Amino acid sequence: MNRPVTRWSRVAVVSVLAAAVVGVFVLAFTWPSVTSTVHAVPVVVTGEGAAAEALAQQLDTVASATFDVSRASSREDAVALIESRAVLGAVIADESVPEVLTASANGVAASQVFTQLAAQLQGVFAQQLEAQGVAADAVPTIEVTDVVPLAATDARGSGLTALAFPLVIGGMIGGIAVSLLVAGVWRRLVGVLAYGVVVGAVVVVIGQGWFGILQGNPVLNGLAVGAAVVSVSAFIVGMTSLIGPPGIAVGAVLAMLVGNPISGAAQPVQFLPAPWGAVGQFLPPGAGATLLRDLSYFPAAPTWAAWLVLAAWIALGVLLMTLGHFRRRAVLPRHDGLEPGGGRASAPMPAEGS
Repeated sequence: MNRPVTRWSRVAVVSVLAAAVVGVFVLAFTWPSVTSTVHAVPVVVTGEGAAAEALAQQLDTVASATFDVSRASSREDAVALIESRAVLGAVIADESVPEVLTASANGVAASQVFTQLAAQLQGVFAQQLEAQGVAADAVPTIEVTDVVPLAATDARGSGLTALAFPLVIGGMIGGIAVSLLVAGVWRRLVGVLAYGVVVGAVVVVIGQGWFGILQGNPVLNGLAVGAAVVSVSAFIVGMTSLIGPPGIAVGAVLAMLVGNPISGAAQPVQFLPAPWGAVGQFLPPGAGATLLRDLSYFPAAPTWAAWLVLAAWIALGVLLMTLGHFRRRAVLPRHDGLEPGGGRASAPMPAEGS
């Protein structure tokens, strides 16, 4: 039997809707790059006396809209603040020649900001010395010191940045597969958790053992990857359990089109338009990307917030699975004389068992 020919109006609607979907994807993935600006970058200035005060004033003069300037008592304190990611860089005025500290592990974009800052300060510094009679060729160069460098195996950090997106896709794949192929709330939960463990091991073997993208403790890295994947998968499975197949779309949109663009995986969250950088850290892609970067390069940074966000999304997924399970049990009729947990439902769609 031949299918009826599709009406031209339907063809037009399908074409427009498909193009609209493409437009949404283009917007979601280009918006952060186009709208990002360097603003409110946390930086500290060290040193006492007139030199440090003059340097802080120069920062306000040459880059007042770019930096959020605070003070540190010494170079050691500045390094500690960078290693804990409390600030992204520092300007050291303890010596006669200033020094700029940066951390390339924060990403190439952040390093470029401080390289440019050193060049701006160099111009001001040269003018001051030349006004004091120092020859132009005798002006010392302001050094830029990378206190938290990237690994030689991922010298530009592109691998760590690229790793964030497959984790989002991996979470979606696991959530969709378990939603469509596994029945039973406990079986789904175990399936999602087992999937996260396996993915965590696979990503660490490839990303740390093979390519050297991840650094630090491989067990913690595996747990972080697994938690990031499960947080997305569990939410998708939970939404599907609660509202059916549309739950897959809800979870995918939240993870890919909302969470991933504002995750801060490709650039510091300070570069994103406010308040989206901060909002992104409360979603699985942002928390997962930050956690992996901290575990690999900033072991002194507090990671409890990222762990808590991922745990909260996993707990939300489990809660949604449970609610969906009991909701189906409540609405589907049972044969007389059978316990709620036994027998077969008379409706076409069975209630999810354990």
